[in-house]
Amino acid sequence: MTIRISSSAADIAEQKPPCSGLPITAEEAYGNSPVAAPAVANIAVVIPAYRAAAHIMGVIDAIPSQVWRIYLVDDCCPEKTGDFVAERNRDPRVVVLQNEVNLGVGGAVMRGYVKAAAEGATVIVKLDADGQMNPALIEKFVRPILCGQADYTKGNRFYDLRKIRAMPAIRIVGNMALSFVSKLSSGYWQIFDPTNGFTAIHAKLIARLPLEHISERYFFESDLLFRLNTIRALVLDIPMDAHYADEVSQLKIRQVVLEFGFKHCRNFCKRVAYNYFLRDMSAASVELVAGLMLVLFGGIFGATTWL
Repeated sequence: MTIRISSSAADIAEQKPPCSGLPITAEEAYGNSPVAAPAVANIAVVIPAYRAAAHIMGVIDAIPSQVWRIYLVDDCCPEKTGDFVAERNRDPRVVVLQNEVNLGVGGAVMRGYVKAAAEGATVIVKLDADGQMNPALIEKFVRPILCGQADYTKGNRFYDLRKIRAMPAIRIVGNMALSFVSKLSSGYWQIFDPTNGFTAIHAKLIARLPLEHISERYFFESDLLFRLNTIRALVLDIPMDAHYADEVSQLKIRQVVLEFGFKHCRNFCKRVAYNYFLRDMSAASVELVAGLMLVLFGGIFGATTWL
């Protein structure tokens, strides 16, 4: 099958390759039977690696044969995960990239994105190196993109309420709060679990995204959603199970809560300015200005009158 690759997110969304069973549903994406994607050669996987030597070989070995190339990005890992893989790997699809300085998870992923797109990838999947993500699901993430239903797909661990019991309570509460704030800042009200790192993106979008302005560290996934909204990309959630074993998260909640809050607020203001004043103006633009003025007036009047 030959699939025409267009030069814009809008064109990609309008393509309708002959995919059976469209449109894809949440139930189909979550089903036990595999979802058959159209035949396509260049599906790439990017794996950012930092302190991941204990799990990385198992992750690589589980990646299905349909994947064209695997880019392991060693983000200046103190365990030298890149060298560890280079010494033990026998999979010809694996390409090891070494960062001389630690860029953070986002910086490592974006380096993999650029390399994969430059070498001819059609769709680029991002997997974590800690074994929390099931590589057997790659086909379900890729299929909506190849079928023209999405430009970017991401995992959602909250779809099946029965499976949430496997998730630590602190993660449930944290993700609920982050999801709501992310909806405000990104404008994607139909998605959930914004920090989920199991994602796939159409390679043609890489050149259209301002990679140099996207957060390189733990805010990467949330910031990328905001940037995708600015180019009107179509985003779709893919239901998946949560899996937690002996991996250790490098994310320290207390260190990022203020940073995340500030950046979400910044992105919300940018999104409103871009979508309602710079790119287009509508009745909503007038209502936003009028509403803000009335709130300010009411607050000042109330304070001076009653305090």
